[in-house]
Amino acid sequence: MAGATKTQKASTLRSAPGKGQKPGKQTKKFVINASQPASDKIFDVSAFEKFLHDKIKVDNRTGNLGDTIVISQQGDGKIEVIAHTEFSGRYLKYLTKKFLKKQQLRDWLRVVSTSKGVYELRFFNVVNDEGDDDED
Repeated sequence: MAGATKTQKASTLRSAPGKGQKPGKQTKKFVINASQPASDKIFDVSAFEKFLHDKIKVDNRTGNLGDTIVISQQGDGKIEVIAHTEFSGRYLKYLTKKFLKKQQLRDWLRVVSTSKGVYELRFFNVVNDEGDDDED
């Protein structure tokens, strides 16, 4: 009998940790770097920060950030979002694109993920072919 209980205990110890259980508290940090368009004065970082405060949903409700999500402006043109709950970087990218569309900047700026949790606003690469204009 005692041998059977040892194997039962050993099998429960070998099960995957966290399987079926939610982890305690997760903290994710995201950075949106808009320093390039902000230095050209076509992007208002403080308006974007306010937009994120107003539009980010927590538990399917806007304006429900509380202590779970902290949005702050870091340096020149950088916004830092710290989430103490389940939060997706793709959702942040979606909201950034939505703000660009609202400000009619979507034709000139794009959102690029440079590394994990870091998004950057970059200008589209426009190549001017001046030689093609002379042929017409």
